Amino acid sequence: MDGKQVSESRKEDSDNPKKGPRTRIGLFIAKRKEELEKYRALREKHRELAKKRKEKIKRRRKHMLRRYLDKAGINVEEEKVTNFVFRFCIVINVFILIYLVYFFAFKVKLNFFLTFILVPFLWVLIFVLVVFIVWLMFYITLDFRIFKRKLSMEDVLADFLQLTSANIRAGMPIDKALWFSVRPRFGVLANEIEIVAKETMSGKDLDVALTDFTHKYDSPLLKRSVSLLIEGLRAGGEVGDLLNRISSNISESRIMRKEMSSNVTTYVIFITFATVIAAPILFALSKQLLTIIDNLINSISRPSIGIGGFASAFSSSSIQPADFTIFAVAMIIITSIFSATIVAIIRKGSLKAGFKYLPTFTIVSIILYYFADWVLTKMLGGILI
Repeated sequence: MDGKQVSESRKEDSDNPKKGPRTRIGLFIAKRKEELEKYRALREKHRELAKKRKEKIKRRRKHMLRRYLDKAGINVEEEKVTNFVFRFCIVINVFILIYLVYFFAFKVKLNFFLTFILVPFLWVLIFVLVVFIVWLMFYITLDFRIFKRKLSMEDVLADFLQLTSANIRAGMPIDKALWFSVRPRFGVLANEIEIVAKETMSGKDLDVALTDFTHKYDSPLLKRSVSLLIEGLRAGGEVGDLLNRISSNISESRIMRKEMSSNVTTYVIFITFATVIAAPILFALSKQLLTIIDNLINSISRPSIGIGGFASAFSSSSIQPADFTIFAVAMIIITSIFSATIVAIIRKGSLKAGFKYLPTFTIVSIILYYFADWVLTKMLGGILI
């Protein structure tokens, strides 16, 4: 009776594929399906992590661009800036690619197949390079705009704090004293204080508004002054006297900086003279000496001169005056860059301040080099011709 039931159950299992025997092939297939499901789940997990990482990098870049735009005083959405830069890079890339296609097709005269292969590669390579250069120049421009805004704000900070101290002594509260101290000649600082006053009137705490204001500038002087003001407000001391002392300290530090700058004027004059006057004249003189030596060698080597029965022949110089001119101009530009940087550090104490000296140093040096070369050519042009 039991054997009959077992045989019938086996027959039912063989007839029903879902309840069939679990052979080795079935176990292998089930194992492979399980591994495939695990692989798919792991791949989806990696995709989600990569997506989150990209979103995090995108948010970080967006936050950095927003921070730079706020410090530069540009009230534009970062998406508009990104789209504009992207379209500008595409336009530049198209013009460059058109020129390269023309160069390869008509100048180098490559066949159509090689040109067709080079075009996609050059498009990607040039586009990446153009995007990098454009973004680099954009951030450099923003950095210098931020630096100029900081300098213009620090120049009028002492006067603004002095007026605020006078208003507080007249009986005004601190928020109204800040508002009524705004003058059009304060420029950037006036706009920022107006924003602080509006935020304070809308219900924002004054210390929070002032702290947000300091975050827009990379100025230790501003942050230190606002920090002292906030500590004075929290301690409940005489804010008018505190602001007066802060203003006096700022004015004294500016006077000391000017005195230090005047003490090193001799070094500035020496560096400027060596870069703008001495170096171009010496390079022009070196070119003329090279030309004279080259003419001398050519004049000697024309006929073969026999000395003691031996014929001596001279070869011309391997350095040509045109090549030396390229070298001289390149060295003048490099020297001007380093000299402008050194002068800025000596006078202003900041590397960024040297870029306003750079165009003057470079242009004057190059003009003086060509002028000295022309004068020396007129003076020494008749030697050994």
